[in-house]
Amino acid sequence: MKILLSNDDGVHAKGIEVLYQALCEIAEVVVIAPDRNCSGASNSLTLLNPLRATPLENGFISVNGTPTDCVHLGVNQLLDEAPDLVVAGINNGANLGDDTLYSGTVAAATEGRHLGLPAIAVSLCSKREAHYETAAAVTVKLIKALKSHPLPKDQIININVPDIPLSDLKGMQVTRLGARHKAETMTRQLDPWNRDVYWYGSLGQELDAGEGTDFYAVKQGYAAITPLKVDMTAHESLDSLSSWIAAQE
Repeated sequence: MKILLSNDDGVHAKGIEVLYQALCEIAEVVVIAPDRNCSGASNSLTLLNPLRATPLENGFISVNGTPTDCVHLGVNQLLDEAPDLVVAGINNGANLGDDTLYSGTVAAATEGRHLGLPAIAVSLCSKREAHYETAAAVTVKLIKALKSHPLPKDQIININVPDIPLSDLKGMQVTRLGARHKAETMTRQLDPWNRDVYWYGSLGQELDAGEGTDFYAVKQGYAAITPLKVDMTAHESLDSLSSWIAAQE
């Protein structure tokens, strides 16, 4: 098996190194990742500047682009043959609920799926970075299981793992996305030259975090395994919207 591994925390992040070491036990792994932290990049592409791929001493490849760029460039130019799987992570911090829309980690996985490849995103639900090996172990276990239960062609798997020792992990739960309240307002500060600067505020509090959600599973000590698809169509509204449009004609 050949795996293309990327992330959004950057090619030098601890999470991608830990996951690389774990995946090398089961596959040939090529790491192609951004040259800097691209958290929040979502599915953005670099269209107005050239992309450069720089091999590093450890064998990783650094790209001056986004997570989506890295996967696209890897599959279409840098690899001799298409990988069997795209894996993104391990992200430093959770990608739960609405946060998946902004996540560069999830975007790297969805780009793999856009290119016709099965893909997985994995995140450690803490900023302490204490137990990446737990998330790595869950990922390896899930990849092994995919051999007998392949992913549907329109879906990726989003894994969120609590930052606890592997021995304390209660298992895995299949979940749906939860939801947050709206985020806090942006804050305004002054720079040393007395000019206004702005920062995004804190994430919104959990709104839909009950049993069955990814939020709930992680809080209970489980790895949340959430199948995601790119189709954002509100299928339940098609008939009612069609009737409304017809009435306007």
